[in-house]
Amino acid sequence: MIKKKAIDTVWVVAVPVATVWTAPDSPRDCDEPGISSVSSMIEWLDQLDHKQKLALCDDNLVQSQLLYGEEVIVDEMKDGWARIIIPHQSSKKDDRGYPGYIPERQLNALPPSKWQGNGMLVVHDKQTMLLDEKRQPFLEVSYLTSLPVIQEEGVLIKVRTPHGEGYISAEAASVYPSPEEIPKGSGAAIIESAETFLDLPYFWGGMSSYGFDCSGFAYALHKAHGYMIPRDATDQVNRGMDIPIDQKQPGDLLFFAYEEGEGRVHHVGFYYGEGKMLHSPNVGKSIEIIDLHGTIYEKELCAVRRYWEEAEEAG
Repeated sequence: MIKKKAIDTVWVVAVPVATVWTAPDSPRDCDEPGISSVSSMIEWLDQLDHKQKLALCDDNLVQSQLLYGEEVIVDEMKDGWARIIIPHQSSKKDDRGYPGYIPERQLNALPPSKWQGNGMLVVHDKQTMLLDEKRQPFLEVSYLTSLPVIQEEGVLIKVRTPHGEGYISAEAASVYPSPEEIPKGSGAAIIESAETFLDLPYFWGGMSSYGFDCSGFAYALHKAHGYMIPRDATDQVNRGMDIPIDQKQPGDLLFFAYEEGEGRVHHVGFYYGEGKMLHSPNVGKSIEIIDLHGTIYEKELCAVRRYWEEAEEAG
């Protein structure tokens, strides 16, 4: 049965992390924890072996991920699946945003009046607990989860959620008037935040603090510092400021292409300084800092892009 989206409805993600699949038949039996109504990333990751994680990429099963409360455009609902567009993840795949499929049960439809607030909360801890209306533990949510603020109440911030009203610890989050007013950080500030994720295992399509892929890591850390960049490395390399390779600075994005830099872009990482790169490498590895010299990356480096801005001088 095909259902059209309701008029004047805001569709929001209703699980801590929603994986965006290539097609409704992409999930395998082993992916059940990732498509359930609670979508436990920890349970899902614990039961996937290396071969199963690798297949998410090699078999083109997964496209991206979304966090609790993120808004999507719903094009169609059919047989329990929503064909969606992610407007804040820009992509050459669709002019409106990143396309894909997520289970219908991982979305909630709200009237716009129920998704407005007095500013926006952004989680800056790796994970934190969302409390329900009775201030009881409800869901663990990821870094960069954003929710409309109702009011600040001392050590807690009252927020709107896809399930009603809730609370987040004031120590775990920051409040901004709007997404556009998140302070823009320097390249050094981006690197400082990125360092906190060292040793986090890579996850294909990952966009949460439970696991990032290379371009998802670049996207998330820029978003945390007030910069919205494209979702995929092949789009990221075509935007931003073109920086000569010998003039790269910490926080710049380094891009790598097959055929010793002449082919298709396949990887992105942060320039760390002193000839080093901070990146989320590939399946089976974790976020790390490496020396570029003498590696395949040194041969494949093809471009440097800068999205961050120089900090304004005080006074």
